[in-house]
Amino acid sequence: MELNWSRWFRCESSFGLLLVPDQPGIFALAEELVAPDGGLHARRMLAVFEIDEAEEIARSLSWLFLPSSPWRSRLLESRCYVRYAVVADAQERKALALTLKNWLVSQMDLASQIFDYSRPQQRLCPDESMQLYRSMSEKTVAERAVDKVTGINSY
Repeated sequence: MELNWSRWFRCESSFGLLLVPDQPGIFALAEELVAPDGGLHARRMLAVFEIDEAEEIARSLSWLFLPSSPWRSRLLESRCYVRYAVVADAQERKALALTLKNWLVSQMDLASQIFDYSRPQQRLCPDESMQLYRSMSEKTVAERAVDKVTGINSY
């Protein structure tokens, strides 16, 4: 299933979430890693750190700013962004959220291998990289473009 995601928007306070629908769905939180340098081809880089599903997206996102929330300090101290997709069916929403969370964990594991300087660098061969995905249809256009640039064949 292809999700109809909203655009990324800044998540500074619960007041910035007034236009988020009060419907069931999935949301993703990301942190800006590199501030734009103002150059002609400057791009923002976001790192997704949380994916979750909610019965009411607006309420769940507002709860992130409560003092008891584990994400509150991160949201207030850094440049965080959020996006969401409305998914009405509860079973489908849970399955999609689980799939996206598993993808996020696999990407974190892969990134830790890339940036772990305590052991020799190992480049994944095409067969190993393909094991991260069940099928090519699960890769996004951006992921396929990265594979092409980094020399990973995608068959």
